[in-house]
Amino acid sequence: MSNVSIRNLCVSLGGNRIIDKLDLEVAESEFLVLLGPSGCGKSTLLHSIAGLIDVADGSIAIGGADMTWADPADRRIGMVFQSYALYPTMSVEGNMSFGLRIGGTPKAEIQRRVQRAAEILHLESLLRRKPAQLSGGQRQRVAIGRALVREADVLLFDEPLSNLDAKLRAELRRELKLLHKNLRSTMIYVTHDQVEAMTLATRIVVMQGGKIQQIGTPESVYAKPDNLFVAGFLGAPGMNFLNGALACEAGRTGFSAGQVDLDVSAYAFNTAPSDGMAVVVGIRPEQIQIGDHGKLTGVVSLVEPMGNHEIVWIDYCGHSLAAIVQEMRGFKADDSVRFSVDAAKISIFGQADEMRL
Repeated sequence: MSNVSIRNLCVSLGGNRIIDKLDLEVAESEFLVLLGPSGCGKSTLLHSIAGLIDVADGSIAIGGADMTWADPADRRIGMVFQSYALYPTMSVEGNMSFGLRIGGTPKAEIQRRVQRAAEILHLESLLRRKPAQLSGGQRQRVAIGRALVREADVLLFDEPLSNLDAKLRAELRRELKLLHKNLRSTMIYVTHDQVEAMTLATRIVVMQGGKIQQIGTPESVYAKPDNLFVAGFLGAPGMNFLNGALACEAGRTGFSAGQVDLDVSAYAFNTAPSDGMAVVVGIRPEQIQIGDHGKLTGVVSLVEPMGNHEIVWIDYCGHSLAAIVQEMRGFKADDSVRFSVDAAKISIFGQADEMRL
């Protein structure tokens, strides 16, 4: 187990600066998830840590040792790719032990490591099979096992579940979380799937345009996004946004946008609000409560049944708001509903800089 320390990292590909002056500290035994849309630089960052991409500037240290220019084989890392990349003519055991055999590891040590990884990943009964005889989930477990047998200080995962169906993804997410719990290895995981990030991570690093937008626990990043990008990227359905202005008078802070008028006095501002300030209010769907106690009125435009809950879309003064209702209450399109907003949990951003207020 080792920590990873990245300082002032710059990476250029094809003459384009992909990552610019990035700093990141990954603690020992942490499960850090790099989250962001395609092209945000998360895989480039991971490949730089692995030594698969040369850096233009900055440093990468693993376990306190400078690995900026070290060969991938010398970095004591194990990597799992999006594609399984298994040798079709080799058995599961052969695939898992191949790197060790090439490296000259003694046979007894190879057998010990392969057996241990097979036990951890529940592959003991599959060691003699070829990849063609395995399911997608089993193949990905073999790819993970190939990384585990290296007994590396850091394990790197580059979207390893993206080729699997939804059921297998859920199963392997659970297995990966248990794997981290049992091994306490340092893991860095790349994904564009927010569900993977929220369920797996000790901390999430949200990236966009080669820069880190926010770092924090899944709970903190979701509840208190630092800017509009993070707020809009996390959440399904996404956060509801309303553009308007603040009105501060007589000890009350209000938000107005056309006919919309919300009391946001309970909101914990980072800086004192000013009257007339142009802002964007972000409301998570679960922060809208539908019920007779509500002071706001809207019309249901769409209902999405989700099994154990439903998503109700409300037309409110020309704005479409998504609300999550935890029980099936039989709402129908064109129903008039009353609702309220939990102003203490919403997010407010400045329109100018898109940063959290």
